[in-house]
Amino acid sequence: MTKLKYGNTNTFFICGSSGGLLFDTDYAGTLPAFCKAVKQNSIAVKDIGYVLASHYHPDHMGLISELMKLGVKLLAVDAQKDFIHYSDNLFARDGIAYSPIDETQAAVISCEESRDFLSRMGVRGEIIRTPSHSEDSISLVLDDGDCFVGDLEPYEYLDAYKENAALKSDWEHILSFCPRQIFYAHMPEKSLD
Repeated sequence: MTKLKYGNTNTFFICGSSGGLLFDTDYAGTLPAFCKAVKQNSIAVKDIGYVLASHYHPDHMGLISELMKLGVKLLAVDAQKDFIHYSDNLFARDGIAYSPIDETQAAVISCEESRDFLSRMGVRGEIIRTPSHSEDSISLVLDDGDCFVGDLEPYEYLDAYKENAALKSDWEHILSFCPRQIFYAHMPEKSLD
């Protein structure tokens, strides 16, 4: 796994034996910085088979349409399908040059299908729903103990959110996989060992 930091959102490249998976991107307009970051890490865009967004807020999916034009395929979970265009109006409102995602070109799978789909790429793990941050939020849990959670409130904040049953449920689901490292979109990773 390679962490790419080229803007405000941590992006992660998971190298599988039959293709790479990019988890999250940064804001629209950061493609030059992204290209520089992948080059510095000896990753070629052609090595990225799929891009998966933890959710469709602008700072997590802003480069997806540009990456698709470069040959990267979008992997989306069926629960995310209605949210793919959530940020379109936000980019337009802010006057940011942005081409909407062509969701007809996406591979849309269920979480239940994710283990088989990822294994065909040589990535061992699965995608789970973690909707306490937003309805379309997902996390990627790998068998090696790495877990990517996007904007999920940190585990160590659980006591502060005692009344948030959805957040507690999300973390119980994640912890059932016995992760060793949690990777956040906007914070340093946290070891659970």
